Amino acid sequence: MEVKPGDGVSLVRATEESMSKQGLPYYVGISAENVGAKRISLNLIIIPPGGHAEAHFHRDHESAIYLIKGRTVTRYGKRLEKEMVMEAGDFLFIEPNVPHQPFNLDDKEPAMAVVTRSDPREQESVVLYPGHERKK
Repeated sequence: MEVKPGDGVSLVRATEESMSKQGLPYYVGISAENVGAKRISLNLIIIPPGGHAEAHFHRDHESAIYLIKGRTVTRYGKRLEKEMVMEAGDFLFIEPNVPHQPFNLDDKEPAMAVVTRSDPREQESVVLYPGHERKK
């Protein structure tokens, strides 16, 4: 990752893929660690063809997602019993502490999304939701 700090402005060139606690490849964009963000994080998430994240929630933090490419379904609720389908160009808001699990509905192409959270440390508030995984 390349970070170019300026006078109150920073450019981040995310060149290195990381693995999230949720089990998805992602590129860190904006965080407390790289630019000193105090209230937000912004990252690029990739869901591999036919893949999904581990069921999880974000303790006390909001999430906003913009789907750049693909078609996904996010299962949510205490038993992941509800679902919301997203297509490229859709936005999704997830309130704090709501268990959820996104799935890529395409078996051939990755889905790509920009994810922002009200957690500048991004992965710190991620809590895995074991025992509630749902497959496609």
